[in-house]
Amino acid sequence: MGVGLALVSLVVMPILAARKTRVARSLDSRALQADSTQTTLCTYLSAFLLVGLATNSLLSWWADPLAGIAIAAFAA
Repeated sequence: MGVGLALVSLVVMPILAARKTRVARSLDSRALQADSTQTTLCTYLSAFLLVGLATNSLLSWWADPLAGIAIAAFAA
């Protein structure tokens, strides 16, 4: 379930970020531009999550906690 959600997020979030950026420029909205940046960051976090979950499920490594640490470091 988590891998599927991460995959969907990797597909949807960049499209959503691009559209938010376009609308933010047309409205000259700094708030929407900031939200667009946050949506782009969400894409990167989803990539970390996907790598961690997939590695953990396919290779039975403890990659999920390592992905969590990477996500926390990236967020900081």
